[in-house]
Amino acid sequence: MLILIAGPYRSGTGDDPQKMAENLKRLEEPSYALFKAGHLPMIGEWVALPVWHAAGGKSIGDDLYEEIFHPTAGRLLQLCEGVLRLPGESKGADNDVRIAGERGIPVWYRLEDVPGCA
Repeated sequence: MLILIAGPYRSGTGDDPQKMAENLKRLEEPSYALFKAGHLPMIGEWVALPVWHAAGGKSIGDDLYEEIFHPTAGRLLQLCEGVLRLPGESKGADNDVRIAGERGIPVWYRLEDVPGCA
């Protein structure tokens, strides 16, 4: 399954690039376990960051950032077959969970609950 890993990226960082990089690393932590279980992990920032840079994005939270980041996850959820929601406050991840629920996409809150990852 293509599984979106959702959790804090920008939330709680004060837009500090180092803290955001640490959050991205936390989002990436379960990716190998998902891959080993036969799934394809996906993180919205893996798509949104290069698109934002290519479009000329300059500062976190600018209009271009808002235009690209959350809609990217919504588009990915048209393709994903599951969501792994990691702990931590995140409006974006909460929105991903909401969209997944509306579309009947399963949401797991623990890696070991994802099929094949027990």
